[in-house]
Amino acid sequence: MARFVLGMLMFAIASTTLSAGEPKDKAQQPEKSVAVEKQAPEFKIEDSNGKQINLSELTSKGPVLVRLTCGCSGCDKELAYFQALHKAYEGQGFTSLAIFREPDTKVEEYVKQKKLNMLYAVDTKGESWKVFQTKTMPTNFLIEKGGRIKSIAAGCDPSGLVANILSGKVAELLGAKTVDVQVAAGKEQTVKKD
Repeated sequence: MARFVLGMLMFAIASTTLSAGEPKDKAQQPEKSVAVEKQAPEFKIEDSNGKQINLSELTSKGPVLVRLTCGCSGCDKELAYFQALHKAYEGQGFTSLAIFREPDTKVEEYVKQKKLNMLYAVDTKGESWKVFQTKTMPTNFLIEKGGRIKSIAAGCDPSGLVANILSGKVAELLGAKTVDVQVAAGKEQTVKKD
């Protein structure tokens, strides 16, 4: 009997110790405000011509893809797929906004070289990353008409798979046929067979 009581006492102490660092009420835990199914944050930024881009105005017209990116080799390889994504749905109310965390002069040259066909802005200080609560580059936020976040895709995939998955989600939001952006970009994914 003494062993049983001692065992129960040790179990109670261990349970208390394990949960001591956690808030007892989940309401005390900070809630992440930028998440799927949540309203997108209020966000404004100037484009390359000094014109203000207002996310809520863009999402009042249709779905928007906000892409926080740079010109690194991975993002560069992925760009063709995101350009194909933009081109596939732009006439149906879809807007793509690329936000680069590079110096203005470097982005200007990059945009000309890549013939960037979407809305873009430069944020060298990374304020956009703070607003969208991410440190990962690139991170893609698909926001549906009305401003609710439909999807968040973080990280780079030079094969075009992330862009292709987002293409399906954009098509769903628009009630359109899905475009295979890997094919549209002219760079079909190579599948290795064993």
